[in-house]
Amino acid sequence: MECRSQQIQLNPNNKQATLMSQHAGYARVAYNFGLSSFKQGLEADEWRTYVDIKREFNAVKYDKFDWCKELSQNASKNALHNLGDAVTRWKKGQNSFPVYKKRSDRISYQADNGTGTVEVYKKRINLPKIGWVRMREQLRYKGTISKVVVSKRNNRWFVSVLIDCDISNFKHQPPLFDDKQPLGVDVGINTLATCSNGDTYDNPRPLKRYERKLARANRSLSRKVYLSKNWHKAKAVLSGVHYRIGCIREDAHHQASIRIVRKASAIGIETLHISGLLKNRKLAKALSDSALSGFLTLLKYKADRRGIPITEADQFFASSKTCSRCGEKKKDLTLSDRTYHCSECGLDIDRDFNAAINLCPA
Repeated sequence: MECRSQQIQLNPNNKQATLMSQHAGYARVAYNFGLSSFKQGLEADEWRTYVDIKREFNAVKYDKFDWCKELSQNASKNALHNLGDAVTRWKKGQNSFPVYKKRSDRISYQADNGTGTVEVYKKRINLPKIGWVRMREQLRYKGTISKVVVSKRNNRWFVSVLIDCDISNFKHQPPLFDDKQPLGVDVGINTLATCSNGDTYDNPRPLKRYERKLARANRSLSRKVYLSKNWHKAKAVLSGVHYRIGCIREDAHHQASIRIVRKASAIGIETLHISGLLKNRKLAKALSDSALSGFLTLLKYKADRRGIPITEADQFFASSKTCSRCGEKKKDLTLSDRTYHCSECGLDIDRDFNAAINLCPA
């Protein structure tokens, strides 16, 4: 048994959307209350556990927050449990000390932690105190629901469902293509991925496409009175542009990665030092727009799920400068040279295709 997660967009009515916002606010209030209590305990040289904080919150919540009586108590319980996990990680040195949640932070709450209070039937999900909410698609996995998180992003509501399922059959599925073969994958800015079998996948470069629209939205927001109604409207417009850019980039990564793993029996990729590449001010924006590291991470994840071995080349392996036919290394190759010409064997080949062949596992 392993866990698989899926995020699905919800289609709630106005009443359901209001209730989900209230539950997210309730979770934020409980989290902040618990964090204040924990800090007070530290000042008094007292270590307050999750159980202590939960007991304290339950004793006063109906007096201090009487509006929470109509809401699901799973929201506050899971928020305090998440605070306990954050404190535990802080104690182990895994992350910094927890901070208070603001209204402007990500709007979300955990509706279920495996207690069976959430049901899913086809394209509907039954959330506590909210009822059956329509979903845009069905769950892809079958199993036991262990965690449900409801979140809001760019005025759209999403539900993330974590499922304990048997994935033993996933890695033994029959191949979707008969010509599965080892593939080398070279990533770049102009072309997202070039494979050793000749396939190429375009890079949409969404930030470059929406740069002018993004600048106008930023200027419009800067001219509004802070926290006024028009400021919130302008902020929503700006958020929508960022959301659109992210969706285009994510869709391109998913489309390319799934097509590669469906055709590959083994994959060879390069090792990128992104922080070093970003120091080049002429390429930094284009590299950030392409998100190459995220694409390679997604490719490795999907390959691992299907049992496809991944070979990562050495960080200093000159895949683009090495001739794929004779192995001669061309030291004077520059980024502007898009065609590789070997002076030893006379090979003329696209530089990205040449790099992909060199990365192809034996």
